[in-house]
Amino acid sequence: MSHAETRDDRVLLATRIVAIVIIPFLVIAAILLFAFPTRTGELFAWAINPPLSAYMLASAYVGGIWFFLRVATARRWHRIAPGFPAVVVFAGALLVATLLHLDKFSQNLSFATWMVLYATTPFAVAVLWWVQRGRDDGRAEASDARIPRWVRGGMLVVGVASLVTGAVLFVAPELVIPVWAWELTPLTARVMGAVLSLPGVVAVGLVRDDRWSSFRVLFQAQLASLVAIIGSLIAGRDALLWSRPATPAFLALVAVAFVGYLAVVIAMERRITPAISEGHGRATPEFRG
Repeated sequence: MSHAETRDDRVLLATRIVAIVIIPFLVIAAILLFAFPTRTGELFAWAINPPLSAYMLASAYVGGIWFFLRVATARRWHRIAPGFPAVVVFAGALLVATLLHLDKFSQNLSFATWMVLYATTPFAVAVLWWVQRGRDDGRAEASDARIPRWVRGGMLVVGVASLVTGAVLFVAPELVIPVWAWELTPLTARVMGAVLSLPGVVAVGLVRDDRWSSFRVLFQAQLASLVAIIGSLIAGRDALLWSRPATPAFLALVAVAFVGYLAVVIAMERRITPAISEGHGRATPEFRG
């Protein structure tokens, strides 16, 4: 296979198949966590208290559902590529959290499914990313848009704040639990850390790529998650501990992230005329910041 053929920006069949396999698990998990938050010990992999923690994990799955639906239908690899490192970090963190807290999990079908899913997903997704990584030639689409440097910088600041918060929750939960916005256990603290890693890893990708077509799907997925998170905070507001310093800080981070992602999506969509379509060719060779 020639160098040009390997840079065809094609999504491999194996990548689509993995996405199609993952989607039903995310849908079922999101439904169980949103609809039956007080029965997670029976219906899910472990008992999650308070329900707000269950809602937050489900919110991450909402974004994942949208992302993997787009992976299954995408015709161009670069449109979905930045999401793969985020999935690897998220799923890998949940695998480590599971192994660290095996005694907290229920011995049921849901846990067996959870274990199989997280013992395989981070490795499968990492392999697919590695195999596909060279197919992106770095070119813009014919109707693409360049994300301004200052916008990328702002989103990077929000993303790094989320990533650092998630890392502290995961590595040193005992330091964060006493001040967090609601009651956490070491396990749910690490799960929250995994959830917060997602926007952070996505934002890091903005450092080297400023094509809107590379981040359109990811920003849509993040918005879906943020809407679900806001709904979760409203539904689970009784669990919020207003005497703790992390409560206003976390709510502010969510609000800033939502407004920021929404503003970027609206602004960037207005810069694309006509809208991106599969029929368009590729534009200039180098479209990186």
